[in-house]
Amino acid sequence: MTDPADSPLAFRRTGERGPPLVLLHGFAGNQSTWRFWVPDLSRDHQVFALDLKGFGDSPKPRDGRYSPHDHAALLDAWLDWAGLERITLVGHSLGGGVALLSALQQERSARRVERLVIVAGPAFPQPLPRFISLARVPLLGRVALGLLSPERVIRMALSSIVFDPAAVDEVWVHNYAEPLGRRGGRYGLLTSARQILPPDLDALTDRYPAMTLPTLLLWGRQDIVVPLSIGQRLSRTLPDAELVVLDRCGHVVPEERPRASLAAMRQWLSRHPLPATPPLRSPR
Repeated sequence: MTDPADSPLAFRRTGERGPPLVLLHGFAGNQSTWRFWVPDLSRDHQVFALDLKGFGDSPKPRDGRYSPHDHAALLDAWLDWAGLERITLVGHSLGGGVALLSALQQERSARRVERLVIVAGPAFPQPLPRFISLARVPLLGRVALGLLSPERVIRMALSSIVFDPAAVDEVWVHNYAEPLGRRGGRYGLLTSARQILPPDLDALTDRYPAMTLPTLLLWGRQDIVVPLSIGQRLSRTLPDAELVVLDRCGHVVPEERPRASLAAMRQWLSRHPLPATPPLRSPR
């Protein structure tokens, strides 16, 4: 691993040894999505929580390239930069779609993803949630983000997609809103929303039955963004998938049900062990 300043994506690493876990957040999120998971998982894993392009601390260039394919290509570039092999790739929401796409791509090339965890990730054609549909309308998204503070936008969005809106506290809102208020934050959000549907989605779904990775599918029963029916269909389509459903849980599984979701993750990891990997050298 080289100088973090040269990394194509911002990330935070915790844990010095054990199999590497690479965590990808969802739309409008950042690496704070995993705040309840990381301390536990880093006890026996090298944990890398990434910010996708346009979100968190990652670059937000005005280059118009924010599609799932663009995100997957940058993830691949980051894995090359980090020199990671035999990883467990974990993605929530948009990050789940990126993780699934990345895993599909490796089926035709050198394999370095060994296990896959999709947390409420899009996988088949479905209606878009309201807050993404509005962001895709030309000018409307920019006007709304210009009139409303990032904190109000995030609070409204989170409250609409979790099971219990009262659980959306100030820390949660701040973690998501602060990067959105930075230069390029609105651009990254709106451009990702407009490009969130890959044009080749049907061709991608046709390849699911050939993907042999052990896969955990983790869903909230009350998810209205990527409904449970998507997870159920994916569990029937992937050859080696296990679906775990959490009750009284909406779309933001790792933060709505942190203990239950982490326990499900831990149990699944224990049933699909990987040989320990040597600790990585500290970045120069």
